[in-house]
Amino acid sequence: MPRGVALAWGVAANPQRGPKRELSIERIVDAAVEIADAEGLGAVSMSRVAASLGFTTMSLYRYVTSKDDLILLMQEGAVLPPVPDESIERGWRDGVTAWVLAMRAAYREHPWLVDIPVSGAPITPNSLLIVDWFLREVRSLPFSDGEKMSTLLLLTSYARATGAQERDIGAAAAAAADPADVTGANYFEALAELVTPERFPYLSPLLAAGGYVAEPGTDFEETDDDFSFGLERILDGIEYHVGRVESGAAAVAAEPLPPSLELPRDKQVREAAKARREAEKALREAQKREREAIKHALEREKNALEREKVALERERNARGKAERAK
Repeated sequence: MPRGVALAWGVAANPQRGPKRELSIERIVDAAVEIADAEGLGAVSMSRVAASLGFTTMSLYRYVTSKDDLILLMQEGAVLPPVPDESIERGWRDGVTAWVLAMRAAYREHPWLVDIPVSGAPITPNSLLIVDWFLREVRSLPFSDGEKMSTLLLLTSYARATGAQERDIGAAAAAAADPADVTGANYFEALAELVTPERFPYLSPLLAAGGYVAEPGTDFEETDDDFSFGLERILDGIEYHVGRVESGAAAVAAEPLPPSLELPRDKQVREAAKARREAEKALREAQKREREAIKHALEREKNALEREKVALERERNARGKAERAK
């Protein structure tokens, strides 16, 4: 068993030398988590953690032998789930929803969790408690063991992906001089000009209605609508599969495509892609020429106005001289 996993289970041998009374694995992990929460996972190093505790780096190595082990223990400490009492009675859908929300809360509290690569099945105690909790919530479903684990993977991936997206957008908003740069409101007018019905027939009306990028001045209120919508649709799919299993319905077999819908050969695909690129290039060039023509027309109009202004000034001066000569 890897030492990091053994440490998580509490079955690794404790160090025989070093500042045992002042330092512990728990203190080391807590300090590392505190650094990651404040500055991200990249800021965590053995030397940084040691310095924050007032010890040398070698002191830490007597307890945690590598940074990989430290990160594993950080993950283990950060995902301790608030497993509800088993006496609570509720349907599988409510139970799974509570489970996903708990996973999301962990990613919100410790955003750096999404930066830890998934390297295999969880084998540490807190991670297995999460798996056990999920299996409790879906115990009534008529799924095979493999289907239950596939469902867990699906929902874990959803919570992790939305956690990463939320973290990244939040970081961008915090770094931006104007939050409207992140929401896209500052680019509404430019996009409204560029996203034309001819080129984007389905996106254009949605953009014009404010469904893609909010119009300038629109109050932005962060909600969980997108997250809730996605979760509910996933649960709808699970519920649909439950119904099919309970009814004994066989899996829907894929029907062969009719001849008119058969996928084109590779050469045809390449030719179609090339033709599309050439058409888009021609459109861009035409739009560029149109913009240049408008620019030149405006410049000519401006120059004409300047010449007219000069001519009027000369005429006014000539009249003034004529008046004075009288």
